[in-house]
Amino acid sequence: MVKFDANFLAETELVYTDGGILAEYAWSLVVLPFVAALLITFIGKHLPYKGAEIALGTIALIFIYSVSLMFLHITEGVANEFFVNVGSIGQFDIEFGWVVDGLSIMMYFVVGTVALLVFIYATNYMEGEIRYTFFFTSLTLFAGSMLVLVSSPTLIQILIGWELVGVCSYLLIGHYWEKKDNSSAAMKAFITNKIADIGLMIGIIILALNTGTLRISEILYQSTHDYEKLSKVAFAAAILLFIGAMGKSAQFPLHVWLPDAMAGPTPVSALMHAATMVTAGVYLLARMFPFYKSMAPEALDIVMLFGVITLLGAGLIAIVQDDLKKVLAYSTVSQLGYMVAAIGSGAYTAALFHLWTHAFFKALLFLGAGSVIHAVHSNSMLEMGGLRKVMPKTFTTFIIGTVALAGLPPFAGFFSKDEILASFNHEGETTFFFIAVLGAFITAFYMTRAVSLTFLGEYRGHGNPHESHNMMTTPLLTLAVFAIASGWVNIPGVYTGFTDWVTTRKTKIVEYHPESFDLFALSSGLIAGLLGIALGYYLYQLQGSAETGDDKIKIQPVWTVLENKYYLDHFYFRFIIDPIKINISKAVDKFNTNVIDRFINGVGQIASLLGGVVYNNLDQNGIDRFLNMSSSGTDSFGGRVKLLQTGRTQQYLMLFLGGVVTISLLILFII
Repeated sequence: MVKFDANFLAETELVYTDGGILAEYAWSLVVLPFVAALLITFIGKHLPYKGAEIALGTIALIFIYSVSLMFLHITEGVANEFFVNVGSIGQFDIEFGWVVDGLSIMMYFVVGTVALLVFIYATNYMEGEIRYTFFFTSLTLFAGSMLVLVSSPTLIQILIGWELVGVCSYLLIGHYWEKKDNSSAAMKAFITNKIADIGLMIGIIILALNTGTLRISEILYQSTHDYEKLSKVAFAAAILLFIGAMGKSAQFPLHVWLPDAMAGPTPVSALMHAATMVTAGVYLLARMFPFYKSMAPEALDIVMLFGVITLLGAGLIAIVQDDLKKVLAYSTVSQLGYMVAAIGSGAYTAALFHLWTHAFFKALLFLGAGSVIHAVHSNSMLEMGGLRKVMPKTFTTFIIGTVALAGLPPFAGFFSKDEILASFNHEGETTFFFIAVLGAFITAFYMTRAVSLTFLGEYRGHGNPHESHNMMTTPLLTLAVFAIASGWVNIPGVYTGFTDWVTTRKTKIVEYHPESFDLFALSSGLIAGLLGIALGYYLYQLQGSAETGDDKIKIQPVWTVLENKYYLDHFYFRFIIDPIKINISKAVDKFNTNVIDRFINGVGQIASLLGGVVYNNLDQNGIDRFLNMSSSGTDSFGGRVKLLQTGRTQQYLMLFLGGVVTISLLILFII
């Protein structure tokens, strides 16, 4: 039964509505992708576009619905949740449902918009590829799984969406599973996230047992009302939830899976890095923010620390990458670090604002990279160069995405990154503030390097690259508009609509909102971005590195450390993966030798004994004897019949007439 929980409210000064019929039927956002996936699976191959039309139509409907909800939310403000009770386990009601509030509506819009443009792009990018239909089935499920997660009003549903996203990422990263790199990357992503998921599961269990509910809104209500029983376990639960978020949102040291995930098709990379999968961890922290703020403020310090480490560490690794997609992958890890650090500093809005802007310009950059890779048939920037001449649309839109990421006005990243810097400055986190500013400098530098090696200088690859099809460039142009304008929805002192959107929730959000620009933070971030671009342009354009593809800044042994990604992969393989693999291999070998082999050998011996019995008694003394006797009888009978074959026509005629007379008499007497 569906029930509307209209009475549950924490104290809030916000005026909102229940969303009416649009909110009531928001469940369709979640259901549609799964229905579409079933249709694509069973009938997709028989359709003109092999199921892509079903996927595209479904995502288009989700986009339209999300736009409608966003418009309603902007005009009225919506905060509502619905539940469907499917049973109970002990004291816990097992409920599913959907939540329609500022946070979820923002995520609906991001997922719907980015997914639609990625799907349009993919119809051309993946044309002619193996398992085309299966790809769109998996991609549709990927988007649907993320919608399950962000619509969740209960912890159990979050966990289900969490795991569904992980499974879909495994399928999509390993789409070309014939290639070892792809299958290994998919398994690495799956296992790394499963390790982190253990923390999430334990954290959920702790919260459920100590609050007596699986409803997120009720847990947050208890959190904001100083529930003493919860306070005893709040820190442990907060850290465990964060461990889960570290896996999905690729925070140090659980970030190692994300760059390898670039082995998957580029549309997957774009959707994963912009709207699904990696934003799940940030979403979880944002959804549970009142719990962290009220009950576990010490945990927020740890969250901020890991976020800052991630934003700096990943940015440095991006400098040394030659694979264009891996540059963007480490950039995503770094930007997720900004979001996580912002949450840790208590800047709820700033974190979500950066998630919002980052979704558009990072999707733009990945699709732009895909356009380039599609043209030159290589991921290596050393085999690119000079592409601005032959790919003007891709070049222009990629530049827009780059400048947005670098945080220059009036592009989107400028406003969201400035708000994060302002939050650090406001909280007096001087060290973290300057690390974040350094991160902005590094971001601008490695993106300038990427642009120079990819688009400037002379072409160093093979073949004759050309501009991509309109089905690929149209999403680029659309995302370029978002990369410019999406930051204009939250300008301090001018218009702060985004702040109002995401704080419209049933649980009060207490955080710092800048009422005007923090000039120190603004100027620091801007100067850092400009210096990064200037240094990158000087080294890779004026000094000729873009011509040769050489790096002029290789400082040993720092460069070696960065190329080896701080040797984290080596550490994992030597001390975790390999020992586990070796021990598992030994255990499997012993099981095979002592159990399976013995069983098979025993079955063989029994079969041999049974075969002897069957051969001697049934075959030799039974079947063979019967057949021999039958053969002898047939031979004897045939010999006697042969005596009748004299060759005389008269004799044959007399036998025939005798037979006719005999048969006639029999018939006569019978009748």
